[in-house]
Amino acid sequence: MNPSRNNSRSTNTIMIYHHTLNPGNGEWTLWASDKGLIRVSFPQDEGQLPASWLKMYAPAHELMKDAGRFEQLGVITLLERYFAGEPVDFSSVELDLWGTPFQQEVWRGLLTIPHGETASYKQLAERIGRPLAVRAVGAANGQNPVPVIVPCHRVIGANGTLTGFRGGLQMKQELLQLEGILNVKAAGHERFAF
Repeated sequence: MNPSRNNSRSTNTIMIYHHTLNPGNGEWTLWASDKGLIRVSFPQDEGQLPASWLKMYAPAHELMKDAGRFEQLGVITLLERYFAGEPVDFSSVELDLWGTPFQQEVWRGLLTIPHGETASYKQLAERIGRPLAVRAVGAANGQNPVPVIVPCHRVIGANGTLTGFRGGLQMKQELLQLEGILNVKAAGHERFAF
């Protein structure tokens, strides 16, 4: 084997750490690189990463179960406190967000929506200086890889309904209720009705 090719292959391999926790509403799996948290999987994802997402961002990777990486990031304690109903600020958690520049812009915008508050898709588009890109902002919101930490659940329809959520409308409503938001109507797109 050509040693230089072997070295090249090993430097391109991304180490992905994972840890699963159950804060009382199902098993959430956390994923991190050496740079920070890269993804949070909903309970219905059953501890799996989407194959297409892995192929796009980490075609060469190695998975390692390691709770210590997440203790180091401080995210386990924060999530436990969040799911216990405490108003938690996740800004201390290092993130390594894999997405397009536009998606990352939208996700940074999500981080500006405080605990206990909501914004419409239009308000989020305006907040990031893209008032005409409401649909694209909605699509990027739906691709958020780190739900709860990057609070995509705080974005609701302009008509005051849940609209959509990759984790299901019931989960979105539960997260909003944890933050004391009780005035959002339990309606949304059929495909998220779980």
